[in-house]
Amino acid sequence: MFPAVFAIFIHFSGDRACIKDYVFIDPACGSGSLLLKAVKVLGRDAVRNGFYGQEINITTYNLCRINMFLHDIGFDKFDIACEDTLTNPQHWDDEPFELIVSNPPYSIKWAGDDNPLLINDPRFAPAGVLAPKSKADLAFIMHSLSWLASNGTAAIVCFPGILYRGGTEKKIRQYLIDNNFIDCVIQLPSNLFFGTSIATCIMVLKKNKADSKTLFIDASGECVKVTNNNKLTPENIDRIVDTFAGHAEVAHFSHLAAYEEIREQEYNLSVSTYVEQEDTREVIDITALNAEIEKIVAREQVLRAEIDKIIGEIEA
Repeated sequence: MFPAVFAIFIHFSGDRACIKDYVFIDPACGSGSLLLKAVKVLGRDAVRNGFYGQEINITTYNLCRINMFLHDIGFDKFDIACEDTLTNPQHWDDEPFELIVSNPPYSIKWAGDDNPLLINDPRFAPAGVLAPKSKADLAFIMHSLSWLASNGTAAIVCFPGILYRGGTEKKIRQYLIDNNFIDCVIQLPSNLFFGTSIATCIMVLKKNKADSKTLFIDASGECVKVTNNNKLTPENIDRIVDTFAGHAEVAHFSHLAAYEEIREQEYNLSVSTYVEQEDTREVIDITALNAEIEKIVAREQVLRAEIDKIIGEIEA
């Protein structure tokens, strides 16, 4: 799954020639899988300003640092911190970042409005509300957006509920759409991740969009089954990437929605709302079917008459 995210993400990052020195961060880095994959996909020389990450679990944090060394990332090329990203971010002096990619934990609890200081935090204040205490998903998105450079791109793997749930989450989605920060939403197939069968999505954020449209891609069918899990093949990835690169309208696969269209849908960002599912049901010719029924009925009447005749002869 991680290689697939990166292959897609590189194309989402726009004109690479315009970015002189990559500054790469994962605000929920875990053991560093996404950061390390950047070395393979972007190239070791491309990320000249280094890798930044933050992880709340100290065991996983230590594993991430060990992984950096094991993969020949020099000590001066990475800065991994161990703290709560949402309430105690550790890279204020290093932001903004040109490339942000993250797979944050889904719908975890956080301080939210129990902490009166967070509503004035420059990362969350622009939306005017905080993500629910029981669902921190959009708090991670607001954090990433705040630390994103004006020429940068963020690709975040999300729990699909953030696309349609109401309350304060709807208000945050409205803020993101009204300010033209969401570039693309991709619906991924279910059962891609080990340990969970939910169908996740990727939200791509930009601050320098050329228009006010948002691309929706339904890649829920772009996979092959491998043992008990689904997998994105290179062909699947190419189709998603090509569609995004061209911002193309593809029947039953993608739709480029205008701002007004999303507002009419009350800021619901579910991909299924904008991409019509292909009708794979068999097309039935009702006229031919009715004619066939008439023949069957007529034949039934003939048989009924013959049976009645035979019964009459027997009774006589």
